[in-house]
Amino acid sequence: MRGFGAGGVAVAVLVTAMTATGCGEGETDGGLLAEEASVSTPYSGPLRVPHKEYDEDSPRATKAESGAAGMALECDGEIASGGFGGNWSKRDGGATPEDGLRTYFEVEQPDVPRSGYRVERRDKGRVLFSYDVDGRTKVAVIVAKDQPHRPGWGPETTASCDIAEFPPSFSEERGLEIWTDGRGRRLPLSTISSSQGSEHCDWQSAHFLELGSGADRVLYARDPKGVLDGMLTAAYDGDATLPDDARDTGYRRGEKRLWLSEDRTKAYVRTSGTVEMWPAVKPRMGCA
Repeated sequence: MRGFGAGGVAVAVLVTAMTATGCGEGETDGGLLAEEASVSTPYSGPLRVPHKEYDEDSPRATKAESGAAGMALECDGEIASGGFGGNWSKRDGGATPEDGLRTYFEVEQPDVPRSGYRVERRDKGRVLFSYDVDGRTKVAVIVAKDQPHRPGWGPETTASCDIAEFPPSFSEERGLEIWTDGRGRRLPLSTISSSQGSEHCDWQSAHFLELGSGADRVLYARDPKGVLDGMLTAAYDGDATLPDDARDTGYRRGEKRLWLSEDRTKAYVRTSGTVEMWPAVKPRMGCA
């Protein structure tokens, strides 16, 4: 169970927003706690550390803002999100630690699994709940009782790993396609992800591919029916030739292989029989 998580990055936002997402697994309360209510080797670090905030979007900031919850994570990669709980009224605070965990889901609306949590540790008015995959903590929620401006039980600090580290069913329910590296390891959304265009925008025939995050983020699109007219930097080509300067990224999804042009303005999705050119999307695209 033990180990300290690495720093953090924010997960990709735009592709997720354009995806027709569902409510996710375990939205109802029935399976909030796993049948095995506690773990045999709980996290032994502090459940409360000084809270810090940085005016930046960086691994350091995410790590600091997640406090003790971030320290309890056991991510394969970097922490994806984390933070310090806000204020709430007496009506929102819970009567039990489990109610405090429910308050976290109701108030924060996090994009994490909502069932299968375990009590990992209890200590002096705080309880650490963990969601584990293969015995490693991927979501950590520390609830506290009767804190300033937060009556009753509720979330004090929270942290989670990248969606790629959750069970495949979780990303599939959200329409997010997880890619792998050459060794078959699932890659985080901050590295690469893809999804079908949203029904809300009438973009179902399009497909989006997102690489990187922050200032390095690039969004590409497959648009065989032209529903993204005017939003792309070039026309989609479903029967392209791989240029000599294209490089293999090593990213895979099934039989698909991803290559990039030298200037990163075009993505080439190669299969055994075809090569498709997906152009980059213009900045600030969107639909009503």
